Amino acid sequence: MSKINPSILSNAIADILAYANGEAISKGGEELQGKKRNFLESIELQVTLKNYDPAKDKRFSGTFKLPEAPKPHLKICMLANEAHAEQCKELGLDFMTVADLKKFNKDKKVIKAKLASKYDAFLASDSLIKQLPRLLGPSLSRAGKFPTRVLSGENPQAKIDEVKGTIKFQLKKVMCMSLAVANVSLDAQAVSVNLQLAVNFLITLLKKGWQNIKVLYIKSTMGPPFPVYF
Repeated sequence: MSKINPSILSNAIADILAYANGEAISKGGEELQGKKRNFLESIELQVTLKNYDPAKDKRFSGTFKLPEAPKPHLKICMLANEAHAEQCKELGLDFMTVADLKKFNKDKKVIKAKLASKYDAFLASDSLIKQLPRLLGPSLSRAGKFPTRVLSGENPQAKIDEVKGTIKFQLKKVMCMSLAVANVSLDAQAVSVNLQLAVNFLITLLKKGWQNIKVLYIKSTMGPPFPVYF
């Protein structure tokens, strides 16, 4: 069960959406003038943990698919076999074949500049997954962008939706983490549902649940932060 106060959460979401829409909001006795941006702002969840020692405690990692995609405009490329390449053409999805990948000649700098840095995420045909280390080396894995597998006969669109809607919590060497859990094009109810599902999933990853949460903030990409649990 979430320990986030519903009223605090509702007010924070309302202010975030209003600010992102160019409206003025009141925060801490100060009036802040919002600004509508020319790109889709994410709504980020910022987490600070406590009673955790990243050096000693097991570092957790987990993924969860949200009802609404936090980043619907992710740039995705498929490393495709012949059948999936045809489907990619129909979907308007960028793709590369084995022949295209061979042209990189395992050059790490070229792979990073022309592939890993160009796209936010990757899909790969099941028949190509095992060939990727030989074709590309470890570059995509090191960039944290190893492709999501698409089975033979499976339509890439379902995996596109899955990738766009999936979030990942991962504890590294610091006690703070931040990730997009919604965006300002969604209505307040959708933002609230996404946020609460994300937090509840995070709690399942922590060894002491809510006792490991020090503070939770939410904010739009360019907006001020709002504490929703402290």
